[in-house]
Amino acid sequence: MMSAAEAAKRAAEHVTAMTGRSAESIVGVERAGEGWRITVEVVETHRIPDSADILAVYDTEVDADGELVAYRRARRYPRGRVERD
Repeated sequence: MMSAAEAAKRAAEHVTAMTGRSAESIVGVERAGEGWRITVEVVETHRIPDSADILAVYDTEVDADGELVAYRRARRYPRGRVERD
């Protein structure tokens, strides 16, 4: 079984390949059966200044070998927006 760190790296690579946008950060990691559920944040729209960028969070699942099983964009938001529970 691959480590959480390796699964996160693979998920970021998959999101980059699928969207054409580079992963900015990993914001969630969770074991999902034999694989992993990874939440990846990307910059969807670069703006000037950077504080006006539009970010998106993608939920992904990778299997035990690091292959992409599923992914979807969960939400978009302006950089710096704080979510409240």
